[in-house]
Amino acid sequence: MYALKPISRESIPEALSKTERYRLLNESWLAESICLDILSVDPENQDALVALLLSRTDQFSQGVRPSAAREVLLQLHDPYNRAYFSGLICERDASATLRRASPFAGFEAYESLREAMRWYEKAEALRAPGNDDAILRWNTCARMLMRDPSLCQRPVEEMEVLLDD
Repeated sequence: MYALKPISRESIPEALSKTERYRLLNESWLAESICLDILSVDPENQDALVALLLSRTDQFSQGVRPSAAREVLLQLHDPYNRAYFSGLICERDASATLRRASPFAGFEAYESLREAMRWYEKAEALRAPGNDDAILRWNTCARMLMRDPSLCQRPVEEMEVLLDD
């Protein structure tokens, strides 16, 4: 086992900029590691928590579970951010589900997108003037649903079979 070395508080701004770069380079696991280093020194750092959440959502296709991103939500102070990022987690889970192409992917992605849209509506109600991010994300989900006919609600008879088990 290795003892992790702490970073200095003075290095946090530069470390945060590195998380953005690593995410852009599709090396989100490196961004996640840096976020954990920042949070070990400053556990309440909201920018690091958001970056950690985003880096984990980037890794959904590599097997990181949505619950790993949801656990970060509990540490966000701002109700708008909690609602907005709840929607983002659902939306990115839907995209990862579609890439896995399992037999029920269309149904599962539909359910995740609809949940994302409900969260974005909550965020929209909490947003600051001029912040239309939740609306932009809601529209993205709506366009995905309108564009792809495989994204649909589970047939009622299949739902009844699942409930009977």
